[in-house]
Amino acid sequence: MKLNTVLILLTLWVPAAFCSNGQVAARVNGEEISQLRLERYFAEYLEDQGRAVASIRSPSAYKQLRKAALDALIDKELLWQEAVRRGVVISDATVQSQVDQTRQAMGGAQVFARRLEDAGFDEAAYIEYTRRDLAAQKMFSELTRVSEPDEQQVHAFFEEYRAQMIRPEEIQVRHILIKVPQGADASTVTSARLRLEAMRKRIAEGADFASVARSESEDASASQGGDLGYFPRGRMQPEFEAAAFALAPGAVSEPVRTAVGWHLIYLQNRMEAADVTEEQGLDMVRAYLARQKQVKARLQVLAQLRSSNRIERIDDD
Repeated sequence: MKLNTVLILLTLWVPAAFCSNGQVAARVNGEEISQLRLERYFAEYLEDQGRAVASIRSPSAYKQLRKAALDALIDKELLWQEAVRRGVVISDATVQSQVDQTRQAMGGAQVFARRLEDAGFDEAAYIEYTRRDLAAQKMFSELTRVSEPDEQQVHAFFEEYRAQMIRPEEIQVRHILIKVPQGADASTVTSARLRLEAMRKRIAEGADFASVARSESEDASASQGGDLGYFPRGRMQPEFEAAAFALAPGAVSEPVRTAVGWHLIYLQNRMEAADVTEEQGLDMVRAYLARQKQVKARLQVLAQLRSSNRIERIDDD
């Protein structure tokens, strides 16, 4: 768990008496989820997505994200209540071990106690939160347990998609572009080519291709030293691609003409096409199908819990 969100998470399942500010965001079977819980969880929810409240300009987007955060809180409360109904027990030793790990990660007992106090909580409340968290996690794990994918399905899926598991040949290139407008006269075309030939000579005499690209190229990639990254066949203009794939690593092409101008191409690296073995492919398919079954099971479990429990959403009004 990220240390800067540990204290935010303290409010997720702490009993309502600890965190109610008189305003309610939702009720799950009469159990209140306070606006305070929602506000603190919303901050953590956005952080996990790499976002901040200030970055959300659209009121509709803000409302949608806040609704998703409340949905998550409701699901957590449903799982906790289901764990209670089914008698899920988390031992004191397991809870204490988890608390001890958090205390140690935060820098020791004094720092841990001070952070709890600053947030308005004590260790007993945090222990209660941890117990509920672990119980809900265990409940969710038990409810969404799925069997291994059927081997017949695994083999059929592998045969159908095997061709897509082959990694095509890819090359990494840098290039220098001197643009030539469509319909340019012969002298303009020749002038651009001669500029590139002069650069090619400098590079052959020891100049760094990337440095020359930064100072001379007219392409957007100039600031990256002309680096175009890795790409397979079929991504670039035909003339450019033919010249690039014909090079040996470390070689520089002659000037190459395309619809946008003249290029010098430097082949930095080549990755040959690679196929997966049948064993590797079947393992990949098993893992993929298992993930799909798990996702489906989780969605079904949460949908069932929502439909069979009494949920009152007040924040949406």
